[in-house]
Amino acid sequence: MSVKPLISIVDDDESVRETTMDLVNSMGFAAQAFPQAADFLKSGDLSHTSCLIADMRMPGMTGLELHSHLAKSGHTIPTILITAFPDDRDRARARQSGVRCYLAKPFEDKELLDCIRRAIGSTEAN
Repeated sequence: MSVKPLISIVDDDESVRETTMDLVNSMGFAAQAFPQAADFLKSGDLSHTSCLIADMRMPGMTGLELHSHLAKSGHTIPTILITAFPDDRDRARARQSGVRCYLAKPFEDKELLDCIRRAIGSTEAN
C-alpha cells in the first residue's frame, strides 16, 4: 500500500484553509491544515510534509518567512505561496528564495494541482 504524499496548508483564513484542504484531499493527496506558521512548526508533520502551501500574509510569520525559516533550519520543503494581494516584488522575492509557485487567490484547481505535482515531482495522484 502506498502512502499518499502529505500536503501541509498554513493559512489564517479558516474558509481558505478548509477549502484548500478539501481540494488537496480530492486530488488524491493527504492534507493537514494549520492556522499559523507556529502551529505547523510545532506539529509532528514537519518532517513528513512533501509540499507546503502557505499564505503570503499571515499574522506572526508570513508564508515567505516560514519558507525561509525552514530552509535555514535544514528543512527543504517544496513551497507554494498563495495570496489575495499579488505583488510583483513579493513574487520575485519568493522565486529568488526557491518557492515553487506563487498563486493569486482565487486560483484554479488545475493551477494548484500542477504546482503540487511539480513541487513533489510526481504525477501519481488523481
